[in-house]
Amino acid sequence: MLRKSGLQALKALLELASAGAQWRSVNEIAAAQQLPAPMLEQLLLQLRRAQLVEARRGRQGGYRLRSHPREIAVGAVLEAVGAKPQLLATPAEDAPAEERVLLALGRRLQLALERELESLTLEELLYDLRSWQETLRNDGGLMLG
Repeated sequence: MLRKSGLQALKALLELASAGAQWRSVNEIAAAQQLPAPMLEQLLLQLRRAQLVEARRGRQGGYRLRSHPREIAVGAVLEAVGAKPQLLATPAEDAPAEERVLLALGRRLQLALERELESLTLEELLYDLRSWQETLRNDGGLMLG
């Protein structure tokens, strides 16, 4: 359902969110998330243009989140990298009623998805990530709110 570039951007931002205020290099993020560094660099540039991450040059530089993860909507991330779901086309003027109803249903579902993506934050994904990491540990630990 979500485009590959959107999923990769979210993985990179989850890595940055996990690092807190630390600067992370492209190579560190790429290695941790098993993403190709050149592609990741392009995504991070798009995210920087959208003011979701900030960059710093030099040996101690890299990328980090510009805002707290609770202020970063998943929909904004997807839009920044051109991976936001698009609405379906409108039916032709002479389209049968059944086709119009099904297209309207598709539009309603996509609008609901977009609303959810705008309300879902990186902080919520980070919480889910940490919970899954805890449940997958060998001792079967569970992290609760």
